[in-house]
Amino acid sequence: MDKSDIERRVKKVVCQVLRVEEGMIEPSSHFVFDLGAESTQSVELVAAFEGEFDIEMDEEAALKVQTVGDAVAFIGKYVD
Repeated sequence: MDKSDIERRVKKVVCQVLRVEEGMIEPSSHFVFDLGAESTQSVELVAAFEGEFDIEMDEEAALKVQTVGDAVAFIGKYVD
């Protein structure tokens, strides 16, 4: 799976969980400060990413991911 495919799917999940428009999402977008994620939504995002990519991530490490670009890179480690 290439990076652009991962990024497209990450954006889809972020739109669904955080209820934001895809046009608002950039690789540098911070989940909390730019996209308005609350702590409960961070856990929802991790679960949604796991479901979307059919992976199991280290939840503690995943919750430290701050931006969309970091999420793409983090998930990339699991799907390669």
